[in-house]
This record gives sequence, C-alpha cells and structure tokens, in this order.
Amino acid sequence: MQPYYFPNIGHFALIAGTDRWIVFDITQYTPKSWMTRNRVLRREGGWSYINLPLRDSSRSLRIHEVRIGDPAAAAASLLGSLSHYRKRAPFSGVVETIVRETFATRDDSLVAINVRALRLVCDYLGVPFHYEICSQMSLRLPASSTPGGWAPRIAEAVGADEYVNPIGGRELFDENEFTSRGIRLRFLEAPPFEYATAPYTFEPGLSILDVMMWNDPLTIRSALSLARIVDASSS
Repeated sequence: MQPYYFPNIGHFALIAGTDRWIVFDITQYTPKSWMTRNRVLRREGGWSYINLPLRDSSRSLRIHEVRIGDPAAAAASLLGSLSHYRKRAPFSGVVETIVRETFATRDDSLVAINVRALRLVCDYLGVPFHYEICSQMSLRLPASSTPGGWAPRIAEAVGADEYVNPIGGRELFDENEFTSRGIRLRFLEAPPFEYATAPYTFEPGLSILDVMMWNDPLTIRSALSLARIVDASSS
C-alpha cells in the first residue's frame, strides 16, 4: 500500500489482518492523493481536508523522493485543524500527542512521516505493524507495470503465498496473475463503524484521527476485528 496520511479505519483493519506490510513507494507520485490529505470533522458541520504541505509536488518525482515542508510547521497546521475537538472529544489530548510525535523528527521524507504516523497509531491501538519500505528492499522488479500488476510481482519477490487488498480495489487485479505465481488473492471487507461525536454530526470514512478522538483503543480494536477477509472468487 502507498503511504497514506493518517488514513481511515479500514487501512488499520488491513494492517491488523496481515502479517507483513510493504510500503509501496517506488512509483510516480500522484498529487492531491491520500498520501498528502485526509478528512476530519468541520466545526460548522460536514468535513474538511487536512493537508500535508510539500516542498515539491512534481509528478516527475517517485514517492520516496517527495519531501514535505518544515515538519514543525506541518504539525502546527494539523493541530490547528484539530483544535475544535478540544474539550469536546474525550481523547483529543492523546491524539494531539500522537500528532506532535509524528512530526518530532528531522526527516522530511513523505514516506518517513506517514510511516511514522502509522507506527505511532498502531502502537497506541495495540495493533502489530510489521512493515518494510519497498524502495529500501533491493527487490528485482520491472521498471514499470500496470496499477494492478505491481502487487503480484512484489508478493512473489518477497516469497508471499497470500496477498490481501482492500475490497474496494478488486477491479484492479487479475486473479490469474497471482495464481500463476502460487499466490492466493484475497480482499478485506471492513464493515461501517459509527460512533458518537456530539456536539458534532457523525461523518463516515474520516481519518483515523477522528476515530481516535472519540473512541478508546479497545473499542477501535473491536471494530477492526469485525473486518473479514474473503477469497477473490467470492468477493
């Protein structure tokens, strides 16, 4: 999976449902993607974007080459976007601490910041996160591939016998590309998770930051456990 910016709860259900996570950072960077933005509740109702400012967002860059602006300024911007949760959401303090720790580094790599965020969230939730970064693995891979063609090649290169993807991306994949390599293609389906957000109105599919604002780790882990993994043929 690409290194998403404080992704939604389904992303963490996928982490919890796998035993090896490959951070996919070797292809061309896509501006205005989930790697640099997500969504949280807006004070006035509905949702608004939180954005990770970049030093350069050129399409000529590979994902692992992208750098963010000043990490301290990025932290301050995000904390400002979350300030309306204070004194309303019961876990706003711990979430703000996770945000500060995410950016408490001199490493301005987009990949490093987003993976650091994933690790800190997983540590807080008590979810094992065994990750490797694709650009650092010296895998023998083609110079280019189709959007759905990278996964079977990477899975084969690391000796995997099963690959799991969010069910929303099932149309990208040809099951034969996996079975021909001895790999079982499966999809994770995470049920909706609704929770109280008074005085605000609940919005589905927001950043994990919103989920953690209102729910303790045990409740979130219980929600993650409801996700199911199905075979490609039955999805």
